Amino acid sequence: MSSEPCRAPADSTVATSSPVPPDSSRARPGLPRWADVVVAVVVLVLLTPVLAACAVLVLACSGRPVFFGQLRMGRRARPFRLYKFRTMRPAIGGPQFTADGDARITWIGRFLRRTKCDEIPQLWNVVKGDMSLVGPRPESVAYVDASEARWREVLTVRPGLTDPVTIALRNEEALLRQVHEDREEFYVRTLQPFKLRGYLDYLHQRSWRTDVHVLRETVLAVLLPDRAPQPTLDDIKASGVTLR
Repeated sequence: MSSEPCRAPADSTVATSSPVPPDSSRARPGLPRWADVVVAVVVLVLLTPVLAACAVLVLACSGRPVFFGQLRMGRRARPFRLYKFRTMRPAIGGPQFTADGDARITWIGRFLRRTKCDEIPQLWNVVKGDMSLVGPRPESVAYVDASEARWREVLTVRPGLTDPVTIALRNEEALLRQVHEDREEFYVRTLQPFKLRGYLDYLHQRSWRTDVHVLRETVLAVLLPDRAPQPTLDDIKASGVTLR
């Protein structure tokens, strides 16, 4: 989900009175931590010119701040601050997700989102240990129920930059634009459960080899976004996965 409100509402912090047990999951390990760090550092160094160019564009076209930070739910239900290049106008409220055509997104923000350059700063989250290269995408704390069984299992692993669900829903904003009913209701009750099932399906058969494959597919999806078909709104609704 691509979301960038100015800040989460004061009452949006999710109660986590029941800690997530670390050993109650069937999730399998992927790439080792050292590999995440090495790859993230190398890519950050290689992309330094791109990072600098993006920062200058954001600053020149929409002012400060250049970076955007938002609390996301991390491993074992511990929130962390996720970093991106700012793509929306500052100090504007609204839903904690965006659909294609959202008026809050700046013109340079649309370019950064389309090219996925806004996501590059999250490599720093990987270096810090908040995230891994491959894993379920970190959700805004406002939309996480850490007492729900599916969430409890997803939260036993570090969230990631990419995963098979993220690749499949790479144009999620365009998908949400097709929703004519309450979009937030659709996101929470239909799209999010669809994602959770996909996260768990992957985690249950994950290995370091599958993580490498996901990274390869992610690069191809960025370079060739129309290479593979994506689920339609009808596909997601017909999946039968809903919020319990």
